[in-house]
Amino acid sequence: MNGIAAISNRIEQGDAQAADELLRLVYDDLRRLASFRIAHEVAGQTLQPTALVHEAWLRLGGDQQPQWQNRAHFFAAAAEAMRRILIDRARSRHAERHGGGLKRLNVDDLEVANDADDEQVLAVNDAMVKFALVDPKKAELVKLRYFAGLTIEEASQTLGISEPTAKRWWVYARAWLFREMHP
Repeated sequence: MNGIAAISNRIEQGDAQAADELLRLVYDDLRRLASFRIAHEVAGQTLQPTALVHEAWLRLGGDQQPQWQNRAHFFAAAAEAMRRILIDRARSRHAERHGGGLKRLNVDDLEVANDADDEQVLAVNDAMVKFALVDPKKAELVKLRYFAGLTIEEASQTLGISEPTAKRWWVYARAWLFREMHP
């Protein structure tokens, strides 16, 4: 049994120190993901990587972590938590500054979490939510690549698929999102 699953079992059994141990085990990886994502947010971003990691940790359950099957399961959940935090913040800023009106955008440059403004993040998220209804596995790849900033190699490992499959899925997902965002 891998480290995350073993620690998760200890948390389930009531080990008070296991959650702290889990955080120490994954903190550097979470911090790297958060740093990458924050570095590619628009200028004036006030959320720091450490705060994003801590908020994601709390959304994952804090000291009452759920049962994690393995590393991939944990990081998929962490990527989702970070995505939701960033989307919530973008929606909040967008509503305050722009009256809630969204504009369509060009996704020709849709790659790993680039210098996206709030409107683009929201538009990609909205399209990805629709995509998840059509193809949840490929939508998970979009989440890991675009919102968490994982490379194709890292995302393929997290999803348990081959790198060539991840590349094919990424091409398909980008085309689908482009079509959805440009009716």
